[in-house]
Amino acid sequence: MSRIAYVAGQYVMHRQAAVHIEDRGYQFADGVYEVIAVNRGHLVDEAPHLARLHRSLAELRIAAPMVDGALQIVIREVVRRNGVDTGIVYLQVTRGAAPREHAFPKAAKPTLVVTARRTRPPDPRLGEDGIAIITIPDIRWQRCDIKSVALIANVLGKQQAREKGAYEAWQVDRAGEITEGTSTNAWIVTADGTVVTRAADTAILNGVTRLAVFDIIRREGYRLEERPFTVAEAKAAREAFLTSTTADLLPVVRIDGAPVGEGRPGPLGQQLRAAYFAHAGAAA
Repeated sequence: MSRIAYVAGQYVMHRQAAVHIEDRGYQFADGVYEVIAVNRGHLVDEAPHLARLHRSLAELRIAAPMVDGALQIVIREVVRRNGVDTGIVYLQVTRGAAPREHAFPKAAKPTLVVTARRTRPPDPRLGEDGIAIITIPDIRWQRCDIKSVALIANVLGKQQAREKGAYEAWQVDRAGEITEGTSTNAWIVTADGTVVTRAADTAILNGVTRLAVFDIIRREGYRLEERPFTVAEAKAAREAFLTSTTADLLPVVRIDGAPVGEGRPGPLGQQLRAAYFAHAGAAA
């Protein structure tokens, strides 16, 4: 089946999809995006993803390309035309095409791109065995709460992790506290069983999977703290894990080569992982 993309009002062949060379997403990374998981042909946590899209657009003062009802029709049509049963939908909205100038153009129509593709579920061994991460300095801009397409620092960090044989890199601010991964939120479980993750300030993206795990933690009655934690605290934690739309919830068993806890997935993280899978299935 040939892939189909939606670009600026038209469904086109994926290999022929293009935007204008002066689109501000290309020139300035002046745009935002969302990634929504598709489970059995249905969208997982669609409403919070669209809510976050609107928040990002509002923070950058980019107009919504269409009302939500129309956008939802486009998203579903792209999923249908690509025959995606298990996979992802990618949405990107830029300020549009205009002559290159830093200030906002007086007249520019936002450019909407929607693509979808099939993906394999994460390797089950990652959940069974756990993953390794490294820590790196956080060199990103100061508005990480906006899901901007400006991701070069994240790209560099992810590459560092790959080159060191790790799954992910957790970024560390100048205070020595972990902000988040290059494409994931970071969590630890303390010795007394408290789940800790950084509050959703401007230093992190408020992940949709993060919010779903919050709901699970509260429903199940686990203790939760939203606060920063240091690299040393993470290495001394009983458990650690990360979350994202594409990674689900994965246990972290090594940080910078040092084992976390007993060096294998811990029970609380595994319980949360199972509960999240149940949520994603129910959401679908």
